[in-house]
Amino acid sequence: MLIYGFQSILSWVQLALGVYAAVMLIDAAVRREDAYRAASKQTKGMWLIFLALATALLFILPIMSFLPVIGVIAVIVYTVDVRPALREASGGGSGPRRGGSSSDGPYGPFNGGR
Repeated sequence: MLIYGFQSILSWVQLALGVYAAVMLIDAAVRREDAYRAASKQTKGMWLIFLALATALLFILPIMSFLPVIGVIAVIVYTVDVRPALREASGGGSGPRRGGSSSDGPYGPFNGGR
């Protein structure tokens, strides 16, 4: 009984990872080619191949085999390294800040009561 529960949890984790890999594949596909060159992150085609393979492996093979783990690593590298660099190279800043100083709070400037 416990084995079936563990297998069920792993299948849901694998499905979630596969969907996330597909979302990152779509994200990589809509980014501009020149942003990859500006960020010095290989080429758009290479990342599309890596993420497409990762997505396919996550949907085809069981998560406990070797190849889907490599696919998960490729998705993680895209998420934490390539995607932020592409955002920065494309001019998309992080968050809603448009100017202001480092002492600005959510309701305006915070000067410590001065």
